[in-house]
Amino acid sequence: MTESVLKDSAAPASTFQKILHRLIDVTPAELPALGWCWLYIFSVLASYYILRPIRDQMGVAGGVNNLPWLFTGTLVVMLALNVPFSALVKTLPRQRFIPITYRFFAVTILGFGFALYVATPEQTVWIGRFFFIWTSVFNLFVVSIFWAMVVDIFTSEQGKRLFGFIAAGATLGAIVGSAVTASFASAVSPPFLLLGAALLLEVSIWCVRRLSRLSTTLSEHPHPERDEQPIGGRVLAGIFKTLRSPYLLNTALFLLLYAVTSTLLYFDQASVVSRSFSDRGAQTAFFATIDLIVNVLTLVIQLFFTGRLVRWLGVGMALALLPALSVFGFGVLAVLPTLTAIVVFQVIRRAGNFALTRPTREVLFTVVPREDRYKAKSFIDTAVYRSGDQVGAWSYALIGMIGWGVTQAAVIAAVLSAMWFANSLWLGRRQVELAAHQVEREAEDEGIKRPALA
Repeated sequence: MTESVLKDSAAPASTFQKILHRLIDVTPAELPALGWCWLYIFSVLASYYILRPIRDQMGVAGGVNNLPWLFTGTLVVMLALNVPFSALVKTLPRQRFIPITYRFFAVTILGFGFALYVATPEQTVWIGRFFFIWTSVFNLFVVSIFWAMVVDIFTSEQGKRLFGFIAAGATLGAIVGSAVTASFASAVSPPFLLLGAALLLEVSIWCVRRLSRLSTTLSEHPHPERDEQPIGGRVLAGIFKTLRSPYLLNTALFLLLYAVTSTLLYFDQASVVSRSFSDRGAQTAFFATIDLIVNVLTLVIQLFFTGRLVRWLGVGMALALLPALSVFGFGVLAVLPTLTAIVVFQVIRRAGNFALTRPTREVLFTVVPREDRYKAKSFIDTAVYRSGDQVGAWSYALIGMIGWGVTQAAVIAAVLSAMWFANSLWLGRRQVELAAHQVEREAEDEGIKRPALA
């Protein structure tokens, strides 16, 4: 943002731009799209975080011992939905397949709301189990689609500057959604909360259409991939291209290791909550309160530190911070397996993921072909992630069967985190190489010379 732009703006706009410029390095051409991205991801995350505490309470109500089966069901549904989603990506432009996908989830949320409204207490337990599975699927799909569109319209260089700030919109939405459920869970029945979640998805569809119109104006030189043409390709390309590409395969491994270690922590938390709270409303409020704390901490980091840290550390080191923290955190749990240690580690780890790791991981997809941004990314963000949940869930069950506890699980997770750390550094180096090649190709296509990204 230049001085001339600031001087030529009206006084209120000038003040706003100066404040924004202190937080993030954004150009005037990028500002409208940045705002719509904020509203888009705010709506998606507010919708999910209204549902998340209800999901977690229903998972606990159905029995902690049944959670591994719920994770298995989630993986099966996730794999099944990837096929029709890839078919939509193949045949329709993003301005059509994204709204279709979101409205599909909105209708199912309303269906669950109606089922809970008319169900008996005995039926509610089974509806809750299906709701747990469906909400877990919903979360990964709607968020993955958002980031797929974002990496499709922004470049790698823009991603390093802007993705952290965009992720702050997600955090703000999560805070609002958590606060709504925490405030009204005891007074408002779940069906009415689900109605609000479905309406928020309609707001996100509106944002998709606005972003589609703005996508060709984000840089000085038009980006050939920012149009609305169908992507084409094969329906199962996301799976096969992930398995054949070392870069995509290591990206999948990164997410798999994160998911496995996260699930081990999640099961410890669920077990403690089921013993500590007997009232379902209290359980829901507890989960919502933890979410609220995580998201407030995340928002502060995203607004003031994420963009600067990614550019200062580079993609590799920014990705490696969470695995390094996890090695230390699980090491502490192995020595001091207490409730306080678990809660503190969970809060710091989740905040670190949302504030730094997630936006940095999205930068990885800015340097892959467009088909991979939707198909391979969707497969990695959904099926691979839930496969990690599955491995973690059944590993936790196996640990209990052989008589081990938190200490042994923490040691295993610490070893996995060390592998995750090495994987992060490799991905960072490879992303820099691919980004440099991408800039060279674009310079050749446009007939101009631009320096490769550092």
